[in-house]
Amino acid sequence: MAIPLVIARRLVTLLVLFGLTQNCLAANQPCSGSKGGIARCDGELFLCNDGSISGSKRNCSAERNGGNSAPLRIIDNIASACACGSGTLCTGPRGGQYCVTASGKKSYKRK
Repeated sequence: MAIPLVIARRLVTLLVLFGLTQNCLAANQPCSGSKGGIARCDGELFLCNDGSISGSKRNCSAERNGGNSAPLRIIDNIASACACGSGTLCTGPRGGQYCVTASGKKSYKRK
């Protein structure tokens, strides 16, 4: 009867370790969740598949072998010129920097 108990304990231990491994792999990544993953770099920012920019503080061009490493240009409130992925950011009335997604929403750069 001792053999099944030993096997059961090992099985429980393996299941717990597998669960911990899965939790580590499920850590937040830039553009995770409803953003659909990373489409490409926009300078140091991660451009997500939904057209927005990630709130991540990580540097996309450094992590993705240079990516699109051209520096972003900051311009005044000209919405048509600051589409996400265009390499430009607009400045809002309170100093926030953003780009405009394909759906017309503003996606702000995290400070």
